[in-house]
Amino acid sequence: MSITKEEKSELITQFRRDDADTGSPEVQIALLTKRINSLTEHMRAHKKDFSSRRGLLKLVSQRADLLKYLRQTDRESYLAVIGKLGLRK
Repeated sequence: MSITKEEKSELITQFRRDDADTGSPEVQIALLTKRINSLTEHMRAHKKDFSSRRGLLKLVSQRADLLKYLRQTDRESYLAVIGKLGLRK
């Protein structure tokens, strides 16, 4: 259910701004999207797991806030990120 070290490093290299970047909004959005997708699959199998549902909703809210920040500060990067991740907006 969690992200492996290899998957995380692959996402970081794909979405980073420069070689030393690990915490830019683009990277954070990509990591959150990966966690949200895995939790969504978990919720399909375990419909009554309300603790995981709460965590999923918190992650979705956190990603929405980061997307809102990125949309306001760097429109081109925002469009690139939602295009790569296949998000609706």
